[in-house]
Amino acid sequence: MNRVDVIPSIVLSAYALARIAAQDAGNEAPAAQWRVLSLLDQQGPQRVGALASAARTTQPGMTRLIGVLEREELVLRSPDPEDSRATIVDITTAGSAALRAWRAEFRDTLAPRFAGVSEEEWQVLERAAEILDIHTDTADKTGAAR
Repeated sequence: MNRVDVIPSIVLSAYALARIAAQDAGNEAPAAQWRVLSLLDQQGPQRVGALASAARTTQPGMTRLIGVLEREELVLRSPDPEDSRATIVDITTAGSAALRAWRAEFRDTLAPRFAGVSEEEWQVLERAAEILDIHTDTADKTGAAR
């Protein structure tokens, strides 16, 4: 595989794993829900517009999703103390618990697919995960990759 093809291959494989895990687990919640909860969990309270931008969706679409999450008591909306016209969204305790349960569900659903992975391969996967965490953490916070 050419060097320029590695990252796109990882991204496509990650999408496939997420789709497989959701199907195998029978999880019908939209992927966007987990992305928003993950963003709030990792980065703290945010404006609706910032969440829409990070999730690559429209602000009206994000507003609708936040409404659903709020009705399910997974997020809480409140006025932005710096701008009363804006809304800040934060994850609730129930939202954090749901996110942890979803991650455990995906982990447990995918585990059998990786049962035959050797110790050496696990070390490679662990290192790849560390590298991806470093680079995606920067992209999420600044809006641009390193």
